Amino acid sequence: MIETKNLTKSYGGIRAVDDLSFRVEPGQVLGFLGPNGAGKSTSMKMIAGFLTPTLGSVNVCGFDTEAQPLEAKRVVGYLPEGAPAYGEMTPLSFLRFVGEIRGLSTALLKKRIDEIVGQLHLENVLDQPIEQLSKGFKRRVGIAQAIIHDPRVLIMDEPTDGLDPNQKQEVRDLISGMSKDKIIVVSTHILEEVESVCNRAIIIARGKLLADATPAELAMRSRYYQAVTIRSDQPELLRDALHGVAGVAEVEIDARDQSVTALPKKGQTIFAAIGEMIRARGLSIRDMALERGRLDEVFRTITQGGRS
Repeated sequence: MIETKNLTKSYGGIRAVDDLSFRVEPGQVLGFLGPNGAGKSTSMKMIAGFLTPTLGSVNVCGFDTEAQPLEAKRVVGYLPEGAPAYGEMTPLSFLRFVGEIRGLSTALLKKRIDEIVGQLHLENVLDQPIEQLSKGFKRRVGIAQAIIHDPRVLIMDEPTDGLDPNQKQEVRDLISGMSKDKIIVVSTHILEEVESVCNRAIIIARGKLLADATPAELAMRSRYYQAVTIRSDQPELLRDALHGVAGVAEVEIDARDQSVTALPKKGQTIFAAIGEMIRARGLSIRDMALERGRLDEVFRTITQGGRS
């Protein structure tokens, strides 16, 4: 497992990470969330052993990252922000270089390169200089070097940065496929990514831990949890009718698409009552959906207003 205790990093009088403690178990994909400057990248660098904590400790698979740095780094694959690489190398020569440093035998290294090249679709760029690749291909080469040695722990800082929607989904599928027997920590600002690949999420701001829950549990904190969104050709008429439904606290009209959302009073469900009202009044609607909660709204509430 990964375990941090009172992890703190200071730069002069500024605390980038402030007393951060948590554990991650095998099989968990942890989403590490926070606004820009929250301390995400600094925390991940300390977990990966690239920064020394000012205070506190990090234990990775039984190895203290300060007392046993080499042992800890052997079990970690790390994709840093920006995925730096040697631009004059080709992806093939770079992966061979990283694999040799990692101590892989010639046969195992060839096998791993063949597997990873197929997984990340690098076949057509293997012999091109990395500096000439697109941002998306550079990111995929960075992911490839992080997993070349099949690590027990994978630390990924913005893994889908620069990828197109299809490439993002491929990387998310790759992460999901690897998660069964690994510990994976993913730093991202893409909330859709957290919902699709993570089974746990931590939110930090100003270096402090503010929330630790599953994405579904976080979504339940949203004021839109169990809300009902309806699309109709008569949004104002529908809005007025929804105000009369028992259990409805507020009604909003989205200015972009004129959809109408009814928000429930705390602890109440309103979907069935709204459906019955629409039938009774003979109102015409295009579709009606029950909301699971909006993670972006929860994120803003937690990071701007403190602990939720």
